[in-house]
Amino acid sequence: MTDPTPLLSRHFLTPRYWPLWLGLGTIKVMAALPFRWQLALGKQVGRWIGRIARRRRQIARINLERCFPEWSPIQREILLDAHFVSLGIGLFETAMAWWAPDEKLRGLAQVKGAEHLEHALARGKGVILLTGHFTTLELGARFITWQQPFHAMYRPHKNLLYEAIMRRERERRSRLPPLPHEDLRGLLRAFKRGRAVWYAPDQNHGRRNSVFVPFFGIPTCTITATSRLAALSGAAVVPYFPRRLPDMAGYEVVILPALQNFPSGDVVADTTRINALLEKHIRQAPEQYLWVHRRFKTCPPGESSFYSN
Repeated sequence: MTDPTPLLSRHFLTPRYWPLWLGLGTIKVMAALPFRWQLALGKQVGRWIGRIARRRRQIARINLERCFPEWSPIQREILLDAHFVSLGIGLFETAMAWWAPDEKLRGLAQVKGAEHLEHALARGKGVILLTGHFTTLELGARFITWQQPFHAMYRPHKNLLYEAIMRRERERRSRLPPLPHEDLRGLLRAFKRGRAVWYAPDQNHGRRNSVFVPFFGIPTCTITATSRLAALSGAAVVPYFPRRLPDMAGYEVVILPALQNFPSGDVVADTTRINALLEKHIRQAPEQYLWVHRRFKTCPPGESSFYSN
């Protein structure tokens, strides 16, 4: 694997990257503001994004219609607005995750179930830290680093500058380098060393190495890597879920016991189990899940897409 392009290379100083430099610089400055100010600003930014990002708003609306058919249109529209508020706050939470000092964050989070992670790591075969794509993703991962350093499994970002900054900040906070999802040798090597690897399997990556299993009652193209990696490495699968608490009360991160009888030898059953677990925790704070992603873009044979394109 080649080293990433240095941040201050001439390539990243070209005009095409100036807007991203400005945006990241702004939220880095904002990370120094008091927590309540950041949440208040994040809400306003989220409302603004919800008005101008029409395509993403429509994607999220379609997802909510499909996943919450029992809700009224008014209820779903309220949830849609709340989701964009959560997205806006998530920008500031990412800034806090990457740049705020520990002393500023310590009083904001309750981490429950750390003993489950400790017990799983004591087996010496590594741990898959399983979660989903929540708007609190980066900050939730930062709170986990207080319990245990980990590698983050990820897909490279299309924007090379964002990719370089994300890699640097994640490695700086998690104390171990991120691992690209295609680096199977690196992943297995990390498990062999008894390390934890962060992984979120809830995005659509096409039919390769995927199966269609229920997610909110919808046959959903879901990657089977959790089951396959656990089978190859013997690593325990330890789910955890971050949640922003109401009334600016901070955050809760719940670490669950390692999944028992996993993998089962039935990759479809294992993947179904993972989706059911994710759905259960998404329903606890649905506005905080990443609904702007086209989760259902790959359809079973003979079915048409929910989305226009």
